[in-house]
Amino acid sequence: MPIEAKIQELNLELPAAPKPGGIYNPVVQVDDMLYVSGHGPIKLDGSMHTGRVGDDLTEEQGVEAARAVALTMLATLKQYLGDLNRIDRFVKVLGMVNAAPDFKRHPQVINGFSDLLVQIFGENGRAARSAVGMGSLPGNITVEVEAIVLLKKKEQTVL
Repeated sequence: MPIEAKIQELNLELPAAPKPGGIYNPVVQVDDMLYVSGHGPIKLDGSMHTGRVGDDLTEEQGVEAARAVALTMLATLKQYLGDLNRIDRFVKVLGMVNAAPDFKRHPQVINGFSDLLVQIFGENGRAARSAVGMGSLPGNITVEVEAIVLLKKKEQTVL
């Protein structure tokens, strides 16, 4: 099933791809690998999920923010690639949680990101992953995630 059809089947909607907030590229391509800059949790109305998990927010709210990051990253990848079906698999993910000092369930929060990618891409959405807590994130966003993505090999035409 095409990826965009899968997103629709899950009743999901991609937000607008964010513009860079600094001097960086949202995606850098080297051969068939995409290195995706850290993305925040953008809501469909353009606002961000903000707050610290374990302090201002519950773990469940952190999971929702992580899901929003997955959709935001897919919006950027769609803008860059033109077609999400060009993605072979997610290789590596680093998830950062804006967390209270005593919060210990960072992996469970980042599962919101990973679970959604597995729903959309199947096992190719399951990446090697790190999930860490941060004392703060830019703009007090709840979660930031960066990723490395492998593109499908272009088919060779034999003459």
